[in-house]
Amino acid sequence: MGTTLIVVLAIVALFALFIISIYNTLIALKNRYLNAFAQIEVQLKRRYDLIPNLVETAKAYLKHERETLELVVRARNQAAQILERAKADPSNPSNIQALGNAEHNLAGALGKLNVVVEAYPDLKANENMIKLHEEIASTENRVSFARQAYNDAATSYNTYKQSFPQNIFAGAFGHANDAAFLEFQDKADIQNAPKAAF
Repeated sequence: MGTTLIVVLAIVALFALFIISIYNTLIALKNRYLNAFAQIEVQLKRRYDLIPNLVETAKAYLKHERETLELVVRARNQAAQILERAKADPSNPSNIQALGNAEHNLAGALGKLNVVVEAYPDLKANENMIKLHEEIASTENRVSFARQAYNDAATSYNTYKQSFPQNIFAGAFGHANDAAFLEFQDKADIQNAPKAAF
């Protein structure tokens, strides 16, 4: 074997290792943001599971506020359905945007419920309602942390994928779409967690 052939083979091998490195890093970063979305899913499902308990506890006191309770239940069910759609394909930006919008609607419905609950001192003092409030507040914090971790992982993935020379190979490796960020319709909601004060 000639020296030229050895040099050419070495260059080809280094290039192949470079391409493999890009591919593996893209896969690792995509898996990281998909895992971060799975963490959001866990926390949102936890919150969705708490809402029926909240509604049931409030029902006995809020006999004349049926419309508000139904609004909360509808918003919760819609958000749960959209979460399932987003779970099936979290790399689809429209699924993530729809989830953000559904969460915004749910936060609005819970806010209306909180306003109604303020008018019922016995309900505010109810032990079950107090416990549910604490669990919902804790879950809201977990959702915020999970959303931040997801958005950070999506940023890392997008930055790597869009950087040179990875941007040349990303599409060929099946990484054409950027990871979507989970945002709310109203940017103020990002800074202010929904209030669940009872």
